[in-house]
Amino acid sequence: MKVVERYIMRRAFVVFMAALVWTLAIVWTTQVLARIDLVTDSGQSALTFFEVAALILPSIIPIVVPFALVVAVAQTLSTMNADSELAVINAAGASRWTIVRPIMLLALGAAIFSFAVDNGIDPYARQKNRELVASSRADLLTLVIQEGTFRKIDDGLFLQIGERLPDNRLGGIFVADSREEGVNLVYYAKSGSIVERGAEKVLMMNDGVIHRKTLTGDLSVIRFTSYAFDLSAFMAAASAVTLMAKDQTTQYLLNPDPNDKVFQREPNTYQAEVNQRFTEWTYSLVFALIALAVAGDARSHREARVNPLITAIGISLFVRWFGFFADGKADTVPQFAYMVYGVPIVASAIAIWFIVTNRTMELPVAWADWMTNCADRVTEGWNALKLRFSRGSTSGQRVG
Repeated sequence: MKVVERYIMRRAFVVFMAALVWTLAIVWTTQVLARIDLVTDSGQSALTFFEVAALILPSIIPIVVPFALVVAVAQTLSTMNADSELAVINAAGASRWTIVRPIMLLALGAAIFSFAVDNGIDPYARQKNRELVASSRADLLTLVIQEGTFRKIDDGLFLQIGERLPDNRLGGIFVADSREEGVNLVYYAKSGSIVERGAEKVLMMNDGVIHRKTLTGDLSVIRFTSYAFDLSAFMAAASAVTLMAKDQTTQYLLNPDPNDKVFQREPNTYQAEVNQRFTEWTYSLVFALIALAVAGDARSHREARVNPLITAIGISLFVRWFGFFADGKADTVPQFAYMVYGVPIVASAIAIWFIVTNRTMELPVAWADWMTNCADRVTEGWNALKLRFSRGSTSGQRVG
């Protein structure tokens, strides 16, 4: 690579890493907060929570990388153009390839990284994540760790613990069981504990009553000194790990087990997941081409209606939305698989046409005017608000 090409790649790579880290941090935080109940509800340790949080990263990296790349490329080229560096490079007789080559090499590296994560790391991380969540749910103590809250253990079966007492004893146990058709059972016990009987765990309730009510209105009350309520079946069901198409490795998706219940029930999801994994990595290349088509020339952007960075991000979001739409529809309609591959191919072809013909890709005039007007309104409103506050503070000082 030439000195100029290394210079462009270095600048773009620095911005790319900064954008990637911050974008990953924001998206990762939103995903982690959605799983905070693993600690608050199930009573798992903070170590388990952070382990689950770390396993989320591989699933969001392939989505975030293309957007971090388009931000880096558009920002780098826009800044170089504003500093007249692109004009100097062009005036020196350098070809357009001098700018395109380092950007596309960076995009190729990002694409390979996304492909490796999507097809190599992410499936195993998802499987490990499901195992951790299942093991936390399988622990019976986690079902009752939160006092004063109804917990659904199974369809028609609810459990509430009033308080936790010393020596792992429980106080104020309430169980509502309506699994048997036509019969509602309500258990209440003053105290109880978790008892292991061989390979089974039993909720032993002491000093309580059982209310049995039928559809005819008959009600019977039974007092008991001790009563054993077996919950082992529900613990086994909770500990079972069901792997969906997204959790399977790419090798398995290409040759699934015919006896796989998920595959038998939703066979289209497996092929749709293969298509998604084989196309998601290409968006790094597509977005780099879009950024080059928007901000890769040496023209003055002072007359542009919208900043090149905003234009590149807006077009990229539009393209990626089409990709997500096709991925979602391909689960149920196999014909949308053509669209899954067609979106990045068509978007790349359009961007390449703009680059080859030395044209600048811009948002439609109507969109640009609408965005400009919205920005002007926001600025005017903000200035008016600041002026109102400044006048209010000044009048308050005078009165004082």
